[in-house]
Amino acid sequence: MTSTIDLNCDLGESFGPWEMGNDAAMIELATSVNVACGYHAGDADIMRKTVELAKARGVSVGAHPGYRDLHGFGRRPMPGLTSSEIENLIAYQIGALQAIATAAGHKVTHVKAHGAISNVACEDDMTARAIANAIKAVDPSLVFVVLANSKLVRAGEAANLPMAHEVFADRAYEDNGNLVSRKKPGAVLHDPKAIAERVVRMVQDSAVVSVTGKVIKMQTDTVCIHGDTPGAVEIARGVREALKSAGITVAPFKTAH
Repeated sequence: MTSTIDLNCDLGESFGPWEMGNDAAMIELATSVNVACGYHAGDADIMRKTVELAKARGVSVGAHPGYRDLHGFGRRPMPGLTSSEIENLIAYQIGALQAIATAAGHKVTHVKAHGAISNVACEDDMTARAIANAIKAVDPSLVFVVLANSKLVRAGEAANLPMAHEVFADRAYEDNGNLVSRKKPGAVLHDPKAIAERVVRMVQDSAVVSVTGKVIKMQTDTVCIHGDTPGAVEIARGVREALKSAGITVAPFKTAH
């Protein structure tokens, strides 16, 4: 049974004067955050603000690179990209956040792919390897946050990257261990009480339950709560309280090769 768990949240997804989510409140509840790097969401000013909030709270910061698709929030597949193009796409975004974090006196510790590029990589070896290779080329000490049991794990192993295996608090799972497509009803969960109970079981059992009731064993290092999910703050607060009640410590993930 896992006695310690990291809570990660995708933040910095506003753009200019347009706001997405309540970053300040979520940073109070998370132990690590993944910051949009300007391609699917965010901009230099939002990145700086998010990093400064995280630094003030003592929360670790990771890059959250996605497809270059602001209009679609990085949630639309972009087929046809070569391995080299994907590597450059990822490296560019990591570098952007590293520069902002350095300017703010903080450090980028991990990388988690966003949206469609992550979903594609979970099932496509080339995309998964390109993401892992980009991280390794930029900084092989960066922790690769991977969907547990997916092809991202194999790519991370091949690149010899430290990894944190991720499960999702507010997303439904298919029988093969991948996330249910957001195009399907029920893909995103919204009931704070049910989500909190589900997360405690995930952590205690190192497993998730699929939409058909199948139990899928998964290494569980970090639990994601999406910052853009309606009611995200209430969900995160409920998850933290439920974990504490179950005797599980919420703390940043530790990894080793």
